[in-house]
Amino acid sequence: MADRPSQRALSDFLSEAQEIVEALDKDLLRLEDTRHGQEADPDTLNAVFRAAHSLKGLAAMFGVERMTALAHALEDRLDDLRMGRRPLDAGCLDLLLAAPALFGRIVGEEAAQTPPGAAATLEPAAQLAARLRDAASTEAPAARDPLDALALDPSVRSVLTEYEEHRLRANVEKGAGLYRVKASFDLASFDTGLEDLKKRLKPAGEVISTLPSAEPSEPDAIAFDVLFGSAQPEAAVRAAAAPARAEAIGRRGAGGRSGPTATSTSTTTATSTSTGTANKTATSTANTGAASTSRPAATPASTTIPAATPAPSSALAPRQPAERHAAPAAALAAPAPPGVLEVDASLRSVSQAVRVDIHKLDTLMNLVGELVLVKTSLLGVAERLRAGEDPATVSLELHREGRRLERKLNELQGGILEVRMVPLGQIFDKLTRMVRKLTRDIGKRAELEVRGSEVELDKLIVEELSDPLMHLIRNALDHALEAPEERSRAGKPEVGRIVLSAQQRGNHVVVSVADDGRGIDEERVRQVAVERGLLTAEAAAQLSRRDALNLIFTPGFSTAREVTALSGRGVGMDVVKNNIAALSGIVDLQTEVGRGTRVDITLPVTLAIIRALVVSAAGRTYAVPLNSVLEIVTVDPRELRTVELREVLTLRGATVPLARLSRFLGHDAPAPEGPLFVVVVGLAQERLGLAVDALVGQQDIVVKPLGKALAGVRGIAGATDLGNRKTVLVLDVAALLEEVLHGEALAEAAG
Repeated sequence: MADRPSQRALSDFLSEAQEIVEALDKDLLRLEDTRHGQEADPDTLNAVFRAAHSLKGLAAMFGVERMTALAHALEDRLDDLRMGRRPLDAGCLDLLLAAPALFGRIVGEEAAQTPPGAAATLEPAAQLAARLRDAASTEAPAARDPLDALALDPSVRSVLTEYEEHRLRANVEKGAGLYRVKASFDLASFDTGLEDLKKRLKPAGEVISTLPSAEPSEPDAIAFDVLFGSAQPEAAVRAAAAPARAEAIGRRGAGGRSGPTATSTSTTTATSTSTGTANKTATSTANTGAASTSRPAATPASTTIPAATPAPSSALAPRQPAERHAAPAAALAAPAPPGVLEVDASLRSVSQAVRVDIHKLDTLMNLVGELVLVKTSLLGVAERLRAGEDPATVSLELHREGRRLERKLNELQGGILEVRMVPLGQIFDKLTRMVRKLTRDIGKRAELEVRGSEVELDKLIVEELSDPLMHLIRNALDHALEAPEERSRAGKPEVGRIVLSAQQRGNHVVVSVADDGRGIDEERVRQVAVERGLLTAEAAAQLSRRDALNLIFTPGFSTAREVTALSGRGVGMDVVKNNIAALSGIVDLQTEVGRGTRVDITLPVTLAIIRALVVSAAGRTYAVPLNSVLEIVTVDPRELRTVELREVLTLRGATVPLARLSRFLGHDAPAPEGPLFVVVVGLAQERLGLAVDALVGQQDIVVKPLGKALAGVRGIAGATDLGNRKTVLVLDVAALLEEVLHGEALAEAAG
């Protein structure tokens, strides 16, 4: 930026820019899914164009010149696509898909207030903008405009915009029937009526233009003519338009005849009589898209180039297929290998803003108003006490107002937590784009299936979850999924499958990443552990299957035989484990050789305000998050058993490991006499009994971080104030489970 904006202005820019970039990213993916051959879906393409235009204006307003130039180049290329001057081929789509990632990096640099001259995106943005503008298109001149043959009133055609005229021409060229839908609406509700008509028409075809009708209407009504193109039968169009009247637009000199046959004949004639080189003819064919290749009577020029193959022409400078697919990587060139720079970047949002429904804010405002009334009532009770009123009567009133205050505070807490919740789709969409890019870069065929994107989590948890999911999916693509030839030999579909899903289970959310790849070889894991000196051969052989597989979460551990640009360095799974542990979550791994791998991540819905069970051990007080507490039982110490030097208890026929909280935290205290209080905690499939000295009660707590000096203490999530000016430690159940159930086993094996 030329002049650094204020912090508030910068925050506004980051929030709005992040939102536009995410919308642009999502619409570009939809554009790839909805395109027909080399022709883009008009509605999706217009949405992408609007997003690029908005981003250009926003960047220009805040003086982010490299973003402005890139957005302008993207807007120009999209306008060429809208007007049919260029085809939406694979090379063009790759360039478009490279833009959102680069925009995201620019937003990140602006958040860090990087000087424009020192920005790492300066050169990549200029290169990508140059590629987007590369080789301006030149259309082959047609012998005759197909619109001239339409029986369309010249006054109607004269008011059409250039884009509307292009869409009208495109519908004629692909053989769609054209209709003039006449509708009249009441002046008071014409806007909703017109929108309802468009919604009914869109599934049947394309709404090209909406024009005020020149025909007289009722005094309190307004009439419109909707130009509509559809390949469906005329009866279907009339049914969709009802009660509006749909009239077919015929051809001049054809006796009012209209429809696919008449327009297709006109298009074929125009193509066959066009003059120029073979390249110009190919360009004309490419601009019409896949629909033009399905005409009954195609000319030789239109059939020499398949619809899925980009036509070399003056509109697109000739280049080899390998160069075409390398275009985005070259545009983002940097010291790192092609394609790696974008992938290695974090998927976290730069902006911390959360979009909130106004109705939720209204609810919070009403609750604040009710709390003011409660405060007034409490002040009244205090005045009555000072006036000497009977304490018994006043205490009853005080108790009633205290309960009322508690209810309103609980409602306020729930409302605030709801405001913090965001759908997981925010990061799922980014991961979808990442998978599409990586599959092109590494030469594998894979599809990402997303389920449960509507499940909501706390905003901060969603942001922290993005990097672990990125590492898991990169590992699945690079290590788990086989090459197409290998999959064919194994009897699998050539296209690999990765399923990213989320579902809510009580107070927790389970996010899963599953693939149908080669799975993890347990014996290979043991072998690598011995080779790297993590375990002795005897100890590795004695490990259970679960403990052996958990070795992959060890820092620096990797079963990859070679390091690739994506993985193999042994840092990905370590990041997954540490990041999830920091969120009080747990990772569960399931795998079968030749069938695939599934990683389940269990997380709390929120970390802001939680209900906790307050306990004491060795004279000290601790808080246990109640959402991880399954039950509380009293156990006679004589019922405990020792299995492999570890205390266990039997609970309804199941064996549950036991950990004495005071001993685990390093406190020397005599064993209490009498029955033990055992708090059974669990996450995912893991269970653990925590033996404590006493149960104090339940309370809502706000977890505060311990600071850098104590951040690495295992088993402690933070600290909280119980309200009596006493600070207690909050236990991290996920870390306790990991340390007791797996950490000790691995330590004993290594020793």
